[in-house]
Amino acid sequence: MALYNIFAVITVLAALFGYLNYRFIKLPGTIGIMIISLLFSLLVILLGELKPVLFAEIIRLVKSIDFSTILMKIMLSFLLFAGAIHVDWNSMKKQRTPILIFSTIGTLISTFLVGSLLFGLCILVQFPLPFLYCLLFGALISPTDPIAVLSILRHAHIPASLEMKINGESLFNDGVAIVIYITIFEMIAGGGANLHAGHMLWIFLQQAGGGLLLGVLLGYSGFMLIRSIDHYQLEVMITLAIVTGGYLLADGLGVSGPLAMVVAGLITGNKSRAEVMSSTTRDYVDKFWEMIDEFLNAILFLLIGFEMLVLPFNKIFLVLGLMTIPITLLARYLSVLIPISFLRYTTAFERNAITILTWGGLRGGISVALALSIPHQMHGQFFISITYIIVLFSIIVQGLTIGKVARRLA
Repeated sequence: MALYNIFAVITVLAALFGYLNYRFIKLPGTIGIMIISLLFSLLVILLGELKPVLFAEIIRLVKSIDFSTILMKIMLSFLLFAGAIHVDWNSMKKQRTPILIFSTIGTLISTFLVGSLLFGLCILVQFPLPFLYCLLFGALISPTDPIAVLSILRHAHIPASLEMKINGESLFNDGVAIVIYITIFEMIAGGGANLHAGHMLWIFLQQAGGGLLLGVLLGYSGFMLIRSIDHYQLEVMITLAIVTGGYLLADGLGVSGPLAMVVAGLITGNKSRAEVMSSTTRDYVDKFWEMIDEFLNAILFLLIGFEMLVLPFNKIFLVLGLMTIPITLLARYLSVLIPISFLRYTTAFERNAITILTWGGLRGGISVALALSIPHQMHGQFFISITYIIVLFSIIVQGLTIGKVARRLA
């Protein structure tokens, strides 16, 4: 019953905050909900001085929500599938080279740049942090969050080809970043015993390669089932089964669930939807997954705002978090600039693509969830604090201004 109570409270607040934003504030939906939840969190903190018992009860409720598990084990599969199902595969194929390079080489460059710069910053402020720990942070903060990107950029009105580059990169680079994150985490936990290329390659093949293969199998299995019937209710249920059962299977097999969901969503949206679904089924599938996307995005950004209530902030964490914002932006800029410098000889890029790709590379819930999974003895409180500061800046400042930046540069 406690789980249902938490779900009910979150749903009511998401609907209420969404209404207030749509009716009065009129910001993009997810950003508006997050800002209202942040203001609500600040109000709760202030009221805590007057009503400590009430404040303690709200804190207990927020702490009972396992944000990392809810996002990584439950919500992420639905959100990635919902995002991928509406991506045009033909448009993505035209941008496949930059998407592949940005989501792999770009993520690696960003990981090492952020880690190295953070390591130097910690030495500068006399906050000693081992280099591997800095690399771990580089891995969790480097991927552009597909949830934040897909929900915000659709309102930004940037060139379609450039939007596809950002969307495509954000859908795939989280799988690469998670592989890097797991590798570095195991190196730290094992005291460096697993530091060899063969082990890293095996993790990559198991996670990334296995996830891609599972996604293909899930997508085509759904295609075969949908092709054999014409019953829109059942066909919607099949797409739902692909997500729930497929993500559970990926977890059991030890492969990348996020990559599996992206590939399954692309196949479902571009093959099943286009070739074997009736117009009635397409309409219901589109509306069902659009509603899932909107609802879960509202929940996610509400929870991001509420995380402020339980974060371990102190002066040094706040200073380092603010100082890390330009580090992550610089790393993002260089991780885009370096690949484009080589790709521009074979691939056409839009005017001011580097600036827009840099500013449009939003961080979001995935980074927060990964940071929350770091144990306390591995400086977990420090990582979640600076990650939260960067994510807030990314979603609020970059998310609200990316459209204006793109229009001004155009």
